[in-house]
Amino acid sequence: MKDLATVDWAGVEATLDADGAALVPGLLSVDECDALAGLYEQPVFRSKVIMARHGFGRGEYQYFDHPLPPLVARLRTAAYEHLAPIADRWSAALGSNTRYPPKHAAFLERCHEAGQVRPTPLLLRYGPGDYNCLHQDLYGDHVFPLQLVLLLSEPGRDFHGGEFVMTEQRPRLQSRPMVLPLRQGDGAVIAVHHRPVQGTRGVYRVSLRHGVSRVHAGQRHTAGIIFHDAR
Repeated sequence: MKDLATVDWAGVEATLDADGAALVPGLLSVDECDALAGLYEQPVFRSKVIMARHGFGRGEYQYFDHPLPPLVARLRTAAYEHLAPIADRWSAALGSNTRYPPKHAAFLERCHEAGQVRPTPLLLRYGPGDYNCLHQDLYGDHVFPLQLVLLLSEPGRDFHGGEFVMTEQRPRLQSRPMVLPLRQGDGAVIAVHHRPVQGTRGVYRVSLRHGVSRVHAGQRHTAGIIFHDAR
């Protein structure tokens, strides 16, 4: 795993402010990607979701159970500490009194006290014809406003198609589409549901959703690191 202290977090923050998403290249090594994707058939998950059964798209994903795989746990804890100040600033800009503690363990205590006790990091698997509809990962009243997406497969080699896409809906405007050009081992920090935007009459709230376009061939694995737990 890349030393997160070497990440240009000021650049990540600036890009998040501008677009609601920011790439973090080379976050995982190829070996780490392969090892994480290889867990899909192992008994380390609490539940599996077949997307077509719920109208979520096509493909499937599984939520990790406790204890989380060490790599996932380390990344979740370390990344949170860099993202919490951004989350605080966004919350203040949107007029909310919610503030996020500097340590992830303290934020999870808040979730657990509210009945959100199920771990949310997940592993997704797509095959030919699979896709993920635009959505938001909320899971309860306590929502950390940023999450981390990790591409574990190499585009053009392991799969074709399957771009990571986002849309942003601003008031009284049509939706703005975005495609994030992820490679194997890259991460993307994305807004979970809302972000603040400075307008001519002050700050206003925009809504974002994310998904995956149709995979044309091969197999695509992705990991999602969500910082709040679920009911």
